Amino acid sequence: MPLPAASGEFTVRTRDGLTLAASRHGAAAGPEIILIHGLGQSRLSWSRQLTGTLAETCRIVSYDLRGHGDSSKPADIAAYADPALWADDLHAVIEASGFARPILAGWSLGGLIAGYYLRKYGLRKNGRDRVGGVNLVGAVTKLAPELLGPAALAHVELLGSADLAVRSDAYATFLAACFATPPDDAEFRRMLVFNGMVPREVQLAIPSLDSDGLDEVWAAVPKLLVTWGDQERHTRLEMSQRVLDLNPAATLSIFEGAAHAPFYECPERFNRELAAFAHA
Repeated sequence: MPLPAASGEFTVRTRDGLTLAASRHGAAAGPEIILIHGLGQSRLSWSRQLTGTLAETCRIVSYDLRGHGDSSKPADIAAYADPALWADDLHAVIEASGFARPILAGWSLGGLIAGYYLRKYGLRKNGRDRVGGVNLVGAVTKLAPELLGPAALAHVELLGSADLAVRSDAYATFLAACFATPPDDAEFRRMLVFNGMVPREVQLAIPSLDSDGLDEVWAAVPKLLVTWGDQERHTRLEMSQRVLDLNPAATLSIFEGAAHAPFYECPERFNRELAAFAHA
């Protein structure tokens, strides 16, 4: 597969024939980072990672998950219900990026996808670490009701409702609950548009995804940063804390006053910490 240009947009073909939209930005040299967004979001969610310390010192690729943004959107629950497909997508993005040992920064569902990738492809390749590290950002590390926050639990059925009005209202309230301080109107409208682009089949499939074997992955990742906002309503602190219990080498960074999207609400600190983690 040919490498993408040094910057800008490119597309990735998946194992099952879908197309993923991706963007490359940041420095011409430096540590490699793949940004993996959450449920209902898109690569545009990382807009505040396009400038500042992170982009000035690291090579960054973000992409739209299958069913999201500009990526393919099959109207088939089976296209989203197999963890191996999400793992293969991330593998294809890494290969197309030309990255050798990237940091995986997984937000929310993106954390689960990073785990699926490492579970399927392994932590090591040709005698060296497959990834440079993992940053779990408000991440789902195990799909269990007791670890999900009230906002996530309240929306499980609503986001998959057959009633378009119910589903549309749920997109708005689910998105609003990601923030302790609401984005301005223009940015929230844009976010709401790409949330509404996600097919109902995605919302129906996600709750059925498994977590088998992921604890072993988190325990073995040699370099692990866990980022969590103390106003979080989608995942409980126990979701993040359990990773530290599994992996004594992991570190926890709590963002005071931020909710589910600390990279958006506190971008300077988030960019600085991820850059330092990538360069360490």
